[in-house]
Amino acid sequence: MTTAAPDVALLGRATDSPDEPAIGSLGLGEATWAEAADTVFRLAAAIKVFDLGPTRRVLVVARNRPSTVVTHAAAMLGEASSVPVNFHLTAGEIAYIAEESGARLAFVDSTTEAATRQAVDPLGVTVVRLPDTGITGAGLDAFVSGHDPIALRGDQRVIPNLLFTSGTTGRPKAVQLPPKTIGDSPDLAGFLTFLTSHRLTKLGTHLVVGPLYHNGPLTAVRLLLAGVPIVVHERFDAEATLAAIEEHRIESSIMVPTHFVRMLALPDAKRARYDVSALKSVSHTGGKCPIDVKRAMIEWWGPVLSESYGGTESGSVCTINSTDWLAHPGSVGRAVAPFEALVVDADGNHLPPGTEGRLYFRDTTGRGIIYEGDAQKTADAHIAPGVFTLGEIGYIDADGFVFITDRFSDMVVSGGVNIYPAEAEQVLTLHPSVADVACVGIDDREMGEQLIALVQLRPGAVGDADALQAWCRASLAGYKCPKQIRFIPEVPRNPMGKIDKKSLRAAIS
Repeated sequence: MTTAAPDVALLGRATDSPDEPAIGSLGLGEATWAEAADTVFRLAAAIKVFDLGPTRRVLVVARNRPSTVVTHAAAMLGEASSVPVNFHLTAGEIAYIAEESGARLAFVDSTTEAATRQAVDPLGVTVVRLPDTGITGAGLDAFVSGHDPIALRGDQRVIPNLLFTSGTTGRPKAVQLPPKTIGDSPDLAGFLTFLTSHRLTKLGTHLVVGPLYHNGPLTAVRLLLAGVPIVVHERFDAEATLAAIEEHRIESSIMVPTHFVRMLALPDAKRARYDVSALKSVSHTGGKCPIDVKRAMIEWWGPVLSESYGGTESGSVCTINSTDWLAHPGSVGRAVAPFEALVVDADGNHLPPGTEGRLYFRDTTGRGIIYEGDAQKTADAHIAPGVFTLGEIGYIDADGFVFITDRFSDMVVSGGVNIYPAEAEQVLTLHPSVADVACVGIDDREMGEQLIALVQLRPGAVGDADALQAWCRASLAGYKCPKQIRFIPEVPRNPMGKIDKKSLRAAIS
């Protein structure tokens, strides 16, 4: 058992280069290595001794800010599991996550405090206000007051983040980050050893443009602990992203195809204005990237793009670099260890290369994927122990490259965000004018897909799309609500009562 103080690179940078920038931002303050280490280690000490209960989970309901990154890092060192909560959620949605996670502590910012307090005050959850600018402020200072920096032990626990994915039954499902994301070891010494193998720890400054409630952008937290400086933007802006790449000599980032579409839409003169030559690695995930968009990005930025295909529950199951993609355009890559890709028919029979079918992955460790507290959903995702699907249809070519062609699950991916139609359907069916409803995804050039609702009205009811959208927004975060509402005479269902969404999508696309 390792009990010696582990070598945390963040602390090393604070000793060796205390005044150099550790965290930068776009108008939200910054922090040096000495400042970042002091705040992270004192906050970790305060979190460690707080009565977090058996689950030791901490909600973080905050926008992209330096203080948000620091809080996630401190929770990891304080033997807690931080639960990133989408800052767009309503109080009711936050309350559900708070109850399901068992959290007793929540960190918020000025934009999320009211909704979070409404959600968690009845549950007895303590709320701490993070500073909107910089990494110190009255609320956070009061919470850490009297705490010396934490004394770390190599054998202390590292508890994975708990993320909530939208659920097919209309309720989000909890997923712990899998070993592929944070390593197999449950202790800090093993985690820090795992970090040293991460390819991005070998590079310079990392840019965060995606929301920190997603697994990809959360990579920045681990990079900060590994001594990599980061720059965090509150929201994505195409030109501001290019300006940051030039100003901070950004070497790595994680983006989604929507970011590429928006940057390519800038006038040529603006795109040419910024020097992006420092870039060495830009990973993209969060949905299918149009072939022409990706080819244009490689022509612009060079062969620095790599694609990761997977899910929160699995981590990356396939990857592909720019060179291989140019030889296999449209592919999401080959399966990566410990996964093996396979395609099966509707009866579970293996299909040969080049044949389209349901895409599955064999986890050679036997773990597969796990939806916490939902044994049925976990079982439904597997056709054999450790053999799971993320709900896609595709094929594998003779060289082992995987291609995604369709989806057999209902999930919609819009701008890199997973949306399950069941949540909007559940809300809309409660409206007095609605007899039946089906929500489906249709292709969208910028966002990848967009959610639309096909509504069957009750006899005598008048269709009012604006009223139905307002009804939806009263219960759900805006991104979960349909972007369009169309009225149809009848929602088609099969003899078992199930909506035939594939035919609906085909009819309206």
